[in-house]
Amino acid sequence: MSNHNVEDVNEQANVFEELKKAVNRKASWRDRLNAVNELGQLDTDPAIKLLQHALSGDPVFQVREAAYRNLKKLGEPVQMPAKTKGELFKGTNKILLRIKKSLPEGHTFEEFKEKLQKTRSDIYDTYEGDKGDEFNGWLKAIWEAPSRK
Repeated sequence: MSNHNVEDVNEQANVFEELKKAVNRKASWRDRLNAVNELGQLDTDPAIKLLQHALSGDPVFQVREAAYRNLKKLGEPVQMPAKTKGELFKGTNKILLRIKKSLPEGHTFEEFKEKLQKTRSDIYDTYEGDKGDEFNGWLKAIWEAPSRK
């Protein structure tokens, strides 16, 4: 085996490790989506296992859907994932209410949104990915809802 082949194998291993990290990155559904699409280009058992993991366990529907399409393209027998109904995180509404109450009286929607992004980036990112274009409207409706004291 020449040095050239060894370098190629090492490079592929490094790329795979980066994709493995990205597909598990909780703070960015976009990184997970990109990783799933790149893994779909690799027709290897480890890549297929990661795609199956994303299909069954990712909280964002778009990521699960991309994993499904890539597995299907690789000839794997898979079923289209269902869109999650209800809360994606246990107690989401309580968490959002707590963040809202932690802000000063008269705060803006942008301040609420920014605090959510800073304090619970996992929730922000997952719902942003899941809701897509409807995210701001959904979050604003929660923010505008009267708080029970």
